Amino acid sequence: MNYIKFIIILIFISEFSYSQYYEIHSKHFFFGYPKGSPTTNDLIIRDIYALSNNDSTKFADWVVYRLDSITISGPSQKERKWLPDIWLADEETLEPKDYDDAPKLLAIDRGHQAPLANFKGTNVAEETNYLSNITPQKSDLNRGVWKQLEDFERKLTLNYGLVYVMTGPLYEKKMPPLPNADEPHRIPSGYWKILAIANNQKINDIRNFAIFGFIFEQSTPTKSDLKSHLVSIKEIETRSKLNFHWEIPSIQQATIEAKPNSLFDKYFAR
Repeated sequence: MNYIKFIIILIFISEFSYSQYYEIHSKHFFFGYPKGSPTTNDLIIRDIYALSNNDSTKFADWVVYRLDSITISGPSQKERKWLPDIWLADEETLEPKDYDDAPKLLAIDRGHQAPLANFKGTNVAEETNYLSNITPQKSDLNRGVWKQLEDFERKLTLNYGLVYVMTGPLYEKKMPPLPNADEPHRIPSGYWKILAIANNQKINDIRNFAIFGFIFEQSTPTKSDLKSHLVSIKEIETRSKLNFHWEIPSIQQATIEAKPNSLFDKYFAR
């Protein structure tokens, strides 16, 4: 009996340590940061984005950022000087050389989670090139429908004035590692992204936002229909093991997250 009690206590401690609540505030968080990452993760909050870096995978479990008309407006940002994150220890992240030969051997790009082009109006856009904000992303996906959605983020920001974005990887099947990486790491098999578009200036009420969720497999072909990737927020939570919008009442949260947003054509028409 004592042995059983000990096991139950260990399970409780394990669950608590994995998803412990922290009261952390940032302009990038949308009714709470994505909750559920290990407490061993490194939480990094910068002026243009925030992320939770996973020591095991070597990539961010999630990246979040807030866009407005000033953030996205400015001269083109073309420089991509890849750097290890200055706030992470060497063993917690990858280095630029770890990606050597990956484009040729695996058809892999260095895929931004918070895109460089989204922050042309800032003087720190180059911080998107830290490898904590990068994952190995298949070229067809990165240059296809993923780029299309990034373009929409900027268009929606111009049209509506304010957009919140949450994004991150999925690990649902084994992927081949980077051929030249000397640290243990885990390549994502897919990605999720959530866009929350402000409909008016009353941003303290989640009902004043249009919220859309998307999931993409690494194998997504270049010419893929964006609408076919539309999913409910609940599906993203189930597959990513994260919890979103937890600062609002659970009944309201369940209503918002239960099914894909039916207003896709209104917001994402070309």
